[in-house]
Parts: sequence; structure tokens; C-alpha cells
Amino acid sequence: MDFRFSDEEEAFRQEVRAFIAAEWPKSKQTGDSFTKKLAARGWLTMSWPSAYGGQDAPVLKQLVYNEEMAYAGAPGQTMGADRFGPTIILYGSDEQKAEHLPRIVADEVTWCQGFSEPGSGSDLASLQTKAVRDGDEFIVNGQKIWTSNAQNAQYMGLLARTDPDAPKHRGISFFILDMRTPGVTVQPLVQMTGESGFNQIFFENVRIPATNVIGELNRGWYVATATLDFERSGIHRVIGGLLLLEDLIAYAKQAPSRRPGYKTLWDVPLVRNRLADFRLQYEVGRILSYRVGWMQSRQMVPNYEASIAKIFGTELRQRVAAYAIDMLGLQGQVTEGEWGPLAGRVAYDYLQSVSLTIAAGTSEINRSIVAQRGLGMPRA
Repeated sequence: MDFRFSDEEEAFRQEVRAFIAAEWPKSKQTGDSFTKKLAARGWLTMSWPSAYGGQDAPVLKQLVYNEEMAYAGAPGQTMGADRFGPTIILYGSDEQKAEHLPRIVADEVTWCQGFSEPGSGSDLASLQTKAVRDGDEFIVNGQKIWTSNAQNAQYMGLLARTDPDAPKHRGISFFILDMRTPGVTVQPLVQMTGESGFNQIFFENVRIPATNVIGELNRGWYVATATLDFERSGIHRVIGGLLLLEDLIAYAKQAPSRRPGYKTLWDVPLVRNRLADFRLQYEVGRILSYRVGWMQSRQMVPNYEASIAKIFGTELRQRVAAYAIDMLGLQGQVTEGEWGPLAGRVAYDYLQSVSLTIAAGTSEINRSIVAQRGLGMPRA
């Protein structure tokens, strides 16, 4: 594997950085849609085939783009663009592609993912939401939870059981659900950060056209695994926390130390060495993510490799956030005001990082994937 990028890819990196510097602060100030600006440049779906509105961009060019967006904390992707669009391209019918892909390319619609249930999160295949055939429709009853951004979404990629007598990994189908359908109730969940990014969804006799099944009936689990691989393989799960670490290092270099004999926190060997170790770990995480991108550029399908990168990146972000709280002491728990270092980001990142090792498959589930598919170990 060659860890170097081409001159063309590095030039594109500089173009993306310049765009972020100019447009991301402006969008935050004015409330303009940043992702629509990305769609206008064709960046939102650059790696899609040109036949579906993409640019046939090489995987490594997409990797450069994702890395820069994640580093800046900018929303460089949407669920439709990086998850459900590619799923429809792989498994959708011609009618589904014609109806949904152009609107995803133009960033005209928002998608959410209806997978997890109150009793079926890590063991997703045990899901109990049912879809019963009734002529040309399916009637759905059940509940989903931890559904990100469902309160704003127009469409959902929904998993439901269509054959209750089949083994749990079979008998599941993948549906496209219009969130405006009667019988769909969305209830936001307030998180520790005070935000309501997650939701629980209730389905009461919700009717979905049979033409909205993606892929084969009762084979939705295998469609969903491809969707999850798209979700887990992003470099943003690693690089998204690097800026906080760099800001912590800059803060340590100017913050006075309470320990006698040391002028700043950076002068304390224990602090300096720990921060330096975290910086090295981020380089390891970056390389793990580059490996996933390199495999994709060679038409290989990363599976356990994506899980390795996901485990390492999300757990690293938790470790950095926990150490930041320890390093800053009581001030690290302040979320705003003059007593909150780094504008309260430390406390926010600490609370927000809790969900990182759960979303897109828990660390336990991903370790099982690595053990079984990477190391060839038997199921427990």
C-alpha cells in the first residue's frame, strides 16, 4: 500500500480546505445549507457513477474530501449521499433509482436509518417490527429507536420482518418509507448534551407499497450489511476528534500549571507525553482508515478492516475526551461562559463521545466481526 497521495489529490485537498474556510463559517452564521453548496459543486456524491449523477471520482479523492470535512467539523455528507444512495445503486430497481437518486444528488431530501429497536440493537437480526403483505402493500407495526435526525427526514431506510418463521437473519426485508405516511409517529430523545439528535419511531398500521422493497423480499439483512459497511468505513470516525486534541495541545502550551516548578501544563512531562501519545494514536487511526480507502480503490470490499478502523477511531476519541476532562479539572466540566476552556467543547465532546462506540455497531459487535471474519475464530 502506498500511503502517499498524488499531486492531483493533494491539489484537491487544498481546494477543499479553501472552500471550507470560506463557506463553513459563513453557513454557520447565516443558517444557509452547507450541504446544498456541496451538492452544487457535485462534491456530495462525487464518488457515485456518472450515470446516477456522480462524478466517477476515485475513492482516494473521496477519502481526501471526507478527511478534510471531518477535520473541520463540517457536514461533508448526508445519510442519503453516503449510505442509502449507494445502497439503492447496488440493490434498487430502475424505478427506485429514477425516483430517489436525483433528489439525493441535489440534496433535496433527508434520509434516516430505521434499524435499531428497543430490544434489538447490537443483535439487530432479532428485530421484531413486522411487515405483513396485504395485496400490493405491506402493513408495518412496531418501533425503532436511536434513529438519527428522524424528526427532519422525508425518507427512512427501514428493516422489518416479513417472514416470522424464518431464521432471524432471514425473513427480513429492506423498505423505503415515506416519513409522511399515516401511522408514523416520531418522538425526539433528549441526550446528555441537551440535543435531540436521536429519536424513537412508532409504526401503527403503516402502509408501504410493495414496490418500495429494496432488493429481494426476505433478503434485507444482506442489503443492510452493505449499508452498515458504508456507514462504518468513513475516516470521519477517526479524524473528527483530531481538532480537539490539537486545541488541547495549544491550550496546554499557554495554560499555567498548578504544579510547582512548571510554568505551563505543557511543561509537565506527564501531560506532554500523554498528549504526544494521543497524537501518535491519531496517525495510527488515520492509516487504518487509509487502508480501507485503498482497498476500496482496488475494488476490494473492506469488512473487518472497516470494523477495526471504527473501533480504534471511536475509542480513541473517548480516551482523548476523558483525559481532557482530567487535564482541565473542574473547568473541563463547564460548557459555556468565561470559565469554560475552549468554549466548553471539552465537556461537550466528553458527553457526546459516549455514543460513538455504540452508533454504527457497538465495539463489542465490531470486535466479533474482526474475530470471526478477520481472524477466522468460531462463533461463541
